[in-house]
Amino acid sequence: MNDERLQGPNTKIIHGGQHPDRETGAVSVPIYQSSTFAFESAEHGAACFRGGPGYKYTRLGNPTTEALERSVAFLEGGAGALGAASGMAAINSLYMTLLGAGAHMVAGDALYGPSRTIVETEFSRFGVEADFVDSSDPANVERAIRPETVLVYIETPANPTLKLTDIEACAEIAHAHGSVLAVDNTFASPHLQNPIELGADIVVHSMTKFINGHSDVVAGMIVAADEEMLERLRRVHVNLGGTMDPHQAWLVLRGIKTLGLRVEKAQANAMAVARHLEAHPAVEWVRYPGLESHPQHELASRQMRGPGGIISFGVVGGVEGGQRFIDAAELMVRAVSLGGIETLVEHPASMTHKGVPVDERLEAGITDDLVRVAVGCEDSEDLIADLDRALEQAMSGVAVGV
Repeated sequence: MNDERLQGPNTKIIHGGQHPDRETGAVSVPIYQSSTFAFESAEHGAACFRGGPGYKYTRLGNPTTEALERSVAFLEGGAGALGAASGMAAINSLYMTLLGAGAHMVAGDALYGPSRTIVETEFSRFGVEADFVDSSDPANVERAIRPETVLVYIETPANPTLKLTDIEACAEIAHAHGSVLAVDNTFASPHLQNPIELGADIVVHSMTKFINGHSDVVAGMIVAADEEMLERLRRVHVNLGGTMDPHQAWLVLRGIKTLGLRVEKAQANAMAVARHLEAHPAVEWVRYPGLESHPQHELASRQMRGPGGIISFGVVGGVEGGQRFIDAAELMVRAVSLGGIETLVEHPASMTHKGVPVDERLEAGITDDLVRVAVGCEDSEDLIADLDRALEQAMSGVAVGV
């Protein structure tokens, strides 16, 4: 079927970029678990290395991996995509492609911890500079841009504060200054948000999360809006070696087919949980884009097709209250990551963002009391009951009325 005929979101997810195997008719794309591929002749091999059709070596391209790349590129509306061994492998290929000596980057201040740390600790050794700003106000992005700024890099929703950034506004700002806009779309997934349609040049994903959805694969993806950028990224990506294994790709291909079903269920659960938390006496505050109380609820309604499955909130009692809450959870799993079918709970200040200096972390809104819940596909009544038990434990030892 011609992919252009696909209309509905779940139809696109199940069929977009995916076709029965031409050799065998297999509906599930086979795992081409081979490191290298035979040539028909010396001339055929030479033609492949000149850029002609055919496979050479799995680091440079593999049929299973390419099937996944086609699928994600189609869902994001990009010219093509590159499978990566992890989300950070994708991000480092992005950085290595664009950030040369003396280059400058503007990024959101609540960027995923390693995405920020690698720039501050490693790329800085080569003269790369970065400003991390509250990108929820595009004026902050505009003010931070310099003549040497080559990259504007945002996450929206941001991890773990769930601040939103106006993609279209940032695209206009970046392009007016000759910069590239890259968007980490992991939290929303292509089911809920398509940054390229809003002007982004590059989209990156940790496919470990919603796209795979089963907490059993680590993988990443880079999607480029046009062929020229795709080829720039490809040259760096394959030479760095952070490319995807075909078995990884097959597992994600299996997971992606249920992306819409999983996201819609997790999102419905998250809305029920967020409303319950907002009224709970053990909760100081709640951040969830689906709530009218979220500072950028209107932007979420305009930019996204749904608020997603991640909630951040503050537990009474600060760090100790948060730790008591997490320790008391029974159904929710104490683990980092997100986007799986099971609900996960973590404490960013001591876990995912531990490497970020305290003053920078607090300035970004990642407070000591912040707990992040990645809501899964369980029954919402069971999740709420588990939350109530854990919150009761969190309140133990907290003086009421003080």
